[in-house]
Amino acid sequence: MPLALLALAVGAFGIGTTEFVMMGLLPNVADDLHISIPSAGHLVSAYALGVVIGAPLLAALTARMPRRRVLVALMVLFVAGNAVSAAAPDYHLLMAARFVSGLPHGAFFGVGAVVATSLVAPERKARSVSLMFLGLTVANVIGVPIATLMGQQLGWRATFLAVSAIGLAAITTLLLLVPADHGHGESGGLRGELKALGSLPVWLSLGTTVAGFGALFAAYSYVTPMLTGAAGFAEASVTLLLALFGVGATAGNLLGGRLADRSLRGTLFGGLVSLGVVLALFPVLMRAEWSAAVAVVLLGTAAFITGSPLQLMVMEKASAAPSLASSANQAAFNLANAGGAWIGGLALAAGFGLTSPAVAGAALAVLGIGVAGVAYGVDLRRSRAVVASATTGRGLLVASHVPDVVSAPDAGQTTRRR
Repeated sequence: MPLALLALAVGAFGIGTTEFVMMGLLPNVADDLHISIPSAGHLVSAYALGVVIGAPLLAALTARMPRRRVLVALMVLFVAGNAVSAAAPDYHLLMAARFVSGLPHGAFFGVGAVVATSLVAPERKARSVSLMFLGLTVANVIGVPIATLMGQQLGWRATFLAVSAIGLAAITTLLLLVPADHGHGESGGLRGELKALGSLPVWLSLGTTVAGFGALFAAYSYVTPMLTGAAGFAEASVTLLLALFGVGATAGNLLGGRLADRSLRGTLFGGLVSLGVVLALFPVLMRAEWSAAVAVVLLGTAAFITGSPLQLMVMEKASAAPSLASSANQAAFNLANAGGAWIGGLALAAGFGLTSPAVAGAALAVLGIGVAGVAYGVDLRRSRAVVASATTGRGLLVASHVPDVVSAPDAGQTTRRR
């Protein structure tokens, strides 16, 4: 695997850290800026909104630029957003800075995935994407806990300064390790990107992402009350348990990358089925501390097995111009985050119990399997149509090469005409 993947992983590590660290710093930010906790929670939403808007917009605007230049520019925007967050004197400027910080998120992963797959042999594409995503999953294990502790001890502004430093390190590694002449944007430009995004298989792949990762976030958004209220853990143990989720996500990401290089669709279906089973078992697994800890690890593993296959599938369905579709898949991940949390919250508010969001997530996993099945059916039908068209074309080609033999009274006359 080329060292350029390390540069992409460093950028992913910084992005993953800044995305999730705000959740642990909400009380600190609220106290410092004299706002309520719910108001501070809007800072999380501002970042997610930046991801959803920035992913397709920035990918489209940079479609014809050299990809290394695009990646560096995105990280410059990332550093600027986090630096302004650190210096923000009031809530409104911090809100704007968090929105700006989210803008490059989806486009970086989208364009980065295209670059990652272009650096390796075809049989290692999924593994290359998983290695880039490794920075994101490791951020949940190491980056977020350390950044949260730093914010609690040194102030939340120090956290965003540290994240800005990670962004500068990513820029340096991108300039050093990604070849300058490697990975230019598609010649079709914005028009080609938009045409690729309009394909039915691309939208079915995006729909699978929304449903599949919506299943994860329906449960994960409410995993703390499950662990404390149902399994009986003390609140002080939750941080360690969330780190276990990150360990499972890291293992699932690496496993999914390896398996997807052997069978892309098989890995996708296997991951979604595993996720549905784990979520369906949550009400049972949350009855004891040891089984609840196992459930958290399995949740991360099963969910992130599907990460690389989903990203690669979207890129393959938009192979003529994959950057916009790949970035749109990152927007789909964040829509899954918001939608899954909303559906899980509905189940909880309806009084179905603390583990009901996981059951709702299992239903979303089944929906994801259904969408993936429809996508498979569409691909199968199109493949058969291509084969039939090719067969018809060969038949016409053979007919066009048959000699024009005119009927004759006897075989001899026919022979003479030839």
